[in-house]
Amino acid sequence: MSDSTATLVTDASPEFLRSPQSVWYAIWTRSRHEQSVREQLERKRIEAFLPTIIRWSRWKDRKKKILWPLFPGYCFARFDSTARATVLKCPGVVNIVSFDGILAPIPDQEISDLRQLVESDLQYDPCPLVHEGMMVEVVHGPLAGVVGRLLRKGAHARLMLSVNLIKQAVSVDVDAADVRPY
Repeated sequence: MSDSTATLVTDASPEFLRSPQSVWYAIWTRSRHEQSVREQLERKRIEAFLPTIIRWSRWKDRKKKILWPLFPGYCFARFDSTARATVLKCPGVVNIVSFDGILAPIPDQEISDLRQLVESDLQYDPCPLVHEGMMVEVVHGPLAGVVGRLLRKGAHARLMLSVNLIKQAVSVDVDAADVRPY
C-alpha cells in the first residue's frame, strides 16, 4: 500500500457546475488552509483537486500519520473565469495564480497526470523544479551549502563549481534529491 493519497473529485461528478469554458487554475491559499478551501469550493459546486501525501506528524506525546498537501499553499480548481469572484470570496483564498492580472490556466493533461500518480500505488515525494543551467544549492551531504550550476539532471545531478575570475571550473556528481534552486 502506498504512503500517499489524494483528495479527489472524479471528472464524472455530475454535481459540479462545468461549462465548456471551464479550465483548471491554481488557487493560492493561506498557510494550512488548503483543505478548507477545497471543501468550500466543492460546497459552491466548483470542482476542486487537492493532491496530498501522508506524512508523520510528531507531538510531545505521540506520532500520527496526517494528510499533507503535496504542494503546500495551493489547491486546484476547475471553473469558468466568470466564477473568479466566487473563488476569491472563499475564506482562506489569497488569490488565483495569474500573470499581469490574467488568470493562468493549467493544462488538463497536467492535472490528469497528477491524479493518475496520486491514485497509483507508487511512492512519490514533492521535489523542487530544477533544470539544467540553473543555479542550485546542495542542501544535504558533505557539500551542504555549496552553490553551483546544474549541468545534468538524473539520478545523479552533475554540478559545476566555478572560479569566474580565473575562468576555471570543476564538476562533481551529487544526489539529485540533495539540490534545490538557489
